[in-house]
Amino acid sequence: MAVQQQTPASAPASAPAPVERASTSEHAPYNFRAAAAIGFIVGVVDILIAARFLGKLFGASAHSAFVNFIYQVSGPLVAPFTGIFGDTGSRTNTFETASLVALVVYAVIGWGLVVLVRIVTAPKGTKPAS
Repeated sequence: MAVQQQTPASAPASAPAPVERASTSEHAPYNFRAAAAIGFIVGVVDILIAARFLGKLFGASAHSAFVNFIYQVSGPLVAPFTGIFGDTGSRTNTFETASLVALVVYAVIGWGLVVLVRIVTAPKGTKPAS
C-alpha cells in the first residue's frame, strides 16, 4: 500500500487569492448627512418663499388658512430683503421682488454651507476631484 502525503500548507489550486478592495469613488469622503441636512433645510425655505412669491403673483387670498400660513412662515425670511427693489403689480397681484432676491440669497448661502462642510470634513491630504 502506498501512502500519499498531503502538505497542510498547500491550498487547492482553484481557490482565488484574497483581493483588497479599493475605493472606486473619485470624490473625497465627507459628512454626507450634514450636507444633506443643509440641503433639506434650504430646500424647505426656498419652497416656502417660492410659494409666497407665486401666491402674491397670482393674487391668492390671504383669508385662506393655507395661504395665510405660507405668508406668516415666509414673512420673516423675506423681511430682510424688502425694499431692495420696488414691487410692481396691481392691488391683488403683486410681483414681489424681495421673494426672488431671498430665493437666490438663501440658495447661495446653502451652497456655500455645503461646500464648507465638504472642506471641513474631508480627510487631510485628500485632493478635490477634477
